[in-house]
Amino acid sequence: MKLEQVKEIANAVLFEGYLLYPYRQSALKNRTRWTFGAVYPQEYSAANDGTEPWTMHTECLIEGKLDAIALDVTVRFLHLLVRTVAQPETVADNRVEPYAGEWGLASRLANEPLQEGIEREVSALNLSLRDLLAEPRRVAIEFPASRIVDNATNGTEIIREQQAVAGAFILAAAQVDTNIYKLSVQIENTTPGTDILTNRRDIVLLQSFVSTHTILQVRQGSFISLLEPAEEAQDFVKACQNLRTWPVLVGNEGERDTMLSSPIILYDYPQIAPESPGALFDGSEIDEILSLRIITLSDDEKEQMRQDERTREILERTEALTPEQFMKMHGTIRELRPVREGE
Repeated sequence: MKLEQVKEIANAVLFEGYLLYPYRQSALKNRTRWTFGAVYPQEYSAANDGTEPWTMHTECLIEGKLDAIALDVTVRFLHLLVRTVAQPETVADNRVEPYAGEWGLASRLANEPLQEGIEREVSALNLSLRDLLAEPRRVAIEFPASRIVDNATNGTEIIREQQAVAGAFILAAAQVDTNIYKLSVQIENTTPGTDILTNRRDIVLLQSFVSTHTILQVRQGSFISLLEPAEEAQDFVKACQNLRTWPVLVGNEGERDTMLSSPIILYDYPQIAPESPGALFDGSEIDEILSLRIITLSDDEKEQMRQDERTREILERTEALTPEQFMKMHGTIRELRPVREGE
């Protein structure tokens, strides 16, 4: 399966809960991201008695001839930033008004700093399984702090500030039987200077790996399903330790060259529904209902949606849907089978 197809499924995990309906900053439910799979800094985790995890651990099984097996491993996550809109000051009656227009809860929330997410990925490619058996491989995860200022057409400044994150993932392998090997991926967030942020989860998320997941690909070998293994591999599967993540096979039914280790529980061979017009960040809702709700938003609410690049894309895509595309989202039957007596 092509990596682009795998990432389409992985992105559904990456952005699940990224921003929920009604997709606007003034909504109270959108004060905090609802994402899964956060890997917090080690110092912050220790200061909170380990209640917030600073590691994620994947173990899976590969079968094949040792000297031929090669691997590609990619760790992906969201790196949050703070987006602030600096409004131009207006002077009236010798007073400085930071914001024009009527004050209210919605307008205040709409002008508060907003979190956005940047996709990050770090890869280790063309790895020899034999080399990993001999010695684990450590791959650094490092992204520096940044501050970007953009000038909007209405005179406001859009400021995006991002904190540095640091860590690593460690790859190791062990032989468990003839031509069967266990591969492990340990992801660690070691971003320093976070021990003082006790009980400040909203702040520490800016230095966390958010929606963390791993894509694993093998050449000249095959992954073993951890959900439906062959009988002879069941004991080896039971010995695999997966912490805060669930590895499943991805691709076309029967293919065993790619796994997605996800913080959301999936079955083998998950698929994006072909009727879905695109990501809506909320897999617990029905695409048709979300799309209809978006259309009913007010002009002011839609303008707020346009402030975030990804929710703006949702709005533009939804408003461009044809009646035929809406009907495709309504009442799809995946499979029909005869009902047996007694069922």
